[in-house]
Amino acid sequence: MPKIRIGTRESELAVWQANLVKRLLADDGHEAELIFIKSEGDTDLKTPLYEIGVQGIFTRALDIALLNGNIDIAVHSMKDVPTQMPKGIVCASILKRASYKDLLVPKTDIAFLDGTLPVVIATSSIRRKAQWLNRYPGHTLENLRGNVNTRLQKVKDNNWNGAIFAAAGLERINLRPANAIELDWMLPAPAQGAIMVVCRADDNHSLDACSSFHDNETALCTGLERDFLRALMGGCATPISALAQIQNGVVVFEGNILSVDGTEKLEVRRTIPVDSATDIGKDAAEELLRKGGRAILESVRSA
Repeated sequence: MPKIRIGTRESELAVWQANLVKRLLADDGHEAELIFIKSEGDTDLKTPLYEIGVQGIFTRALDIALLNGNIDIAVHSMKDVPTQMPKGIVCASILKRASYKDLLVPKTDIAFLDGTLPVVIATSSIRRKAQWLNRYPGHTLENLRGNVNTRLQKVKDNNWNGAIFAAAGLERINLRPANAIELDWMLPAPAQGAIMVVCRADDNHSLDACSSFHDNETALCTGLERDFLRALMGGCATPISALAQIQNGVVVFEGNILSVDGTEKLEVRRTIPVDSATDIGKDAAEELLRKGGRAILESVRSA
């Protein structure tokens, strides 16, 4: 059998994810190697992601390598994958989801959350920024870019009170600080915590090789979340959050959209049996649009 070339970004987290896929392939007797590719999102580490406004900024270079035949599969954090993938590229596998939660990593402790002194929190995510400002309107949000290691170091080096991270990213490479706090009130990005493997649509060998570690439950839930995002025409520049979970044969779906400054917020929650849940993400998005979501989206685009 031909060796499968796995395309990955160069960050420690991306390499960890690619090596996980490599091990899963090896379990089924497939030999594989990693091919390192630098993405646009790894070269500009200063501009906030919501200002760059490029769909697939962390995936496009890998997509090009895939379509050019330089790699056979690419491994992505699923939340970075645009809801409309390039022609000729398909999902080969979605791995079982890790934690979907966001974490606050304080510089010291969280006493500042109850105080009146000025508070500065760092994040590159407009979604996290909007939800934080909705809960703590008096706080200041600073931009924080770079890989996980770089961002943790910046928290130590700057006079911020803390920064927000994805739990899965820190936990996968054993970098979750002991004082990190799970933000149970913050809804995640659609598909946060999940890993997606993509390949060329005509590559039956890679499709077959990756099928053994495809997780149907994760695929269903993240698919509903991405349907919600797609229906709202959102991306990394839009404060849209969604979470679908299966509980006792029922899908519990939560979603929201906020203005950039956090002053406006629309929420939706739906519960429906798994076998009837196909359109729950799309229907939830349409409900928010009817309730004023279009006006919020327009304000976001203007901002």
